Amino acid sequence: MTKVKEEVALTLTQAEAFARIRLLRSPNIGPVSYRQLLARFGTAGAALDALPDLASRGRGPYRPANAEMIEREVSEVRRAGARYLFHDQPDYPALLAELDSAPPIITCRGRLALASAPCVALVGARNASAAAVKLARDFAAGLAEAGFTVVSGLARGIDGAAHEGAFPQTIGVIASGIDITYPPQHVALQERIATEGLLIAEQPPGTEPRGRHFPSRNRIIAGLALGTLVVEAAPQSGSLITARLAGEAGREVMAIPGSPLDPRALGCNQLIREGAVLVQTPDEVIELLQSFTGAPRSRFRVSEGSAEFDYAELARLDWGESRADLSGDIAGLLTNAPIGIDELIRQSGASPAEVHMALLELELAGDLVREADGAVRRAG
Repeated sequence: MTKVKEEVALTLTQAEAFARIRLLRSPNIGPVSYRQLLARFGTAGAALDALPDLASRGRGPYRPANAEMIEREVSEVRRAGARYLFHDQPDYPALLAELDSAPPIITCRGRLALASAPCVALVGARNASAAAVKLARDFAAGLAEAGFTVVSGLARGIDGAAHEGAFPQTIGVIASGIDITYPPQHVALQERIATEGLLIAEQPPGTEPRGRHFPSRNRIIAGLALGTLVVEAAPQSGSLITARLAGEAGREVMAIPGSPLDPRALGCNQLIREGAVLVQTPDEVIELLQSFTGAPRSRFRVSEGSAEFDYAELARLDWGESRADLSGDIAGLLTNAPIGIDELIRQSGASPAEVHMALLELELAGDLVREADGAVRRAG
């Protein structure tokens, strides 16, 4: 952790923490735009004051999240026995912080130290076979015994077996608010993880899980871990999304092979064919991750990535009269097809800071959508 990060964490006042929650809950603000706003304006309070002007391209006046709504949220987090964790605090999980799209604020219950231990994500099918459920439980137990924390999503099937096998060295990442249990049959398991393991949520309390929340949850599962192991999955399984996100983050991607006659095994076989490491025993996973140096052996859909951009450049940007013209030019380059930001920089001829600032304005105005891999596209 850098000295700057430590200083920011130590000087986070209650008022600034409240403003950060309010900023993240404001319309059209996601993890990337949140961090860009902090970099541009220095504090969440200053960013909140600037939002109406930045979003002036929008279809109507911009209104940040209501302060009373945030007060209710804070009370609900406390009532649930949870706490907030901000991206620049010392105990924020280091591997998760490496993601460009890392959640700036999470709520959690339980032993946060579990996220600082070496972690492995173990995911798979909800309608898993009995053999795969047993396999997941056995793998999780072996990994926990070797000192790994097992991360999964508390879904039925493989996820539940992974948590049970690794208990109490397990992290459950949920797609709902910290106070909501899903699926209902995991009420006891989720509470057990929250009290003896670690439970993490990105969504505000009271949020019921929706389809769009699960890919966001999956990126946290992949981001916490050195590697992701898929036990059994169909070709369209959400587990493959987790594997893809792990590969794009530069982490190991592993899969257990299955019979080509079983549809539930086709996803794992596909991962192996596309470059995931084939594993058949917990010891193989342990050896792979214990020797992990940041250069994965798997070659599963490794992202080409974007050129590094220092958000501090936004604070030094003189965003003057040309802003409307450039934002309009950038908007004209966008279509419904995602495109990398580096390509927009090349085609626009503007500086990286100017392009990032224009994209921020377009996002706040509701005209831009950011994809999980960092690409952007026109909204709607």
